[in-house]
Amino acid sequence: MRITHWLNAIAVIIMVMSGWRIYNASPLFGLHFPKGITLGGWLGGALQWHFAAMWLLVANGLFYLLMNVLTGRFRRRFLPLSVPAALRDIAAALRGRLAHPDLAEYNAAQKAMYLGVVVVIVVTVLSGLAIWKSVQFPLLRDLMGGYDAARWVHFVCMSAIVLFIVVHVAMVALVPRTLLIMLRGR
Repeated sequence: MRITHWLNAIAVIIMVMSGWRIYNASPLFGLHFPKGITLGGWLGGALQWHFAAMWLLVANGLFYLLMNVLTGRFRRRFLPLSVPAALRDIAAALRGRLAHPDLAEYNAAQKAMYLGVVVVIVVTVLSGLAIWKSVQFPLLRDLMGGYDAARWVHFVCMSAIVLFIVVHVAMVALVPRTLLIMLRGR
């Protein structure tokens, strides 16, 4: 499952950077992303990168979800999860007091964040479909509140993913031994 993590990381980074370039072509508000952190060079190039990475993200994501459910890994790693435990662990993490002696086991904060980012990625894909194929998926577009609302949903979800990545990398920096587990396993 480690390879799916890194493939998703590559796909998401490509999609975020190319998405910023696409956004710059038709911004929702006054924010523009600097060219140096975007991918594609121009709108057409950014769209090509975005769609190429989209297929990797969807195929790899479906494989990840399917394997987690079929092997029981989903149940073992992410359940049970309670809201009070997640809030307690998140508060402890924010205070720098979260004990995590066994890195092979997810704490409630990790379970909540990892499950949350999976849901956000699914909503991002669905809102992306509503934007990309608005005519072919009118029900999806309407469920998102229309084309313009789907753009907002897509942008908010992308922002949540970027925030997740920043927190994820910061936590790895704070607990460096987790990097070895991420790279080579236990």
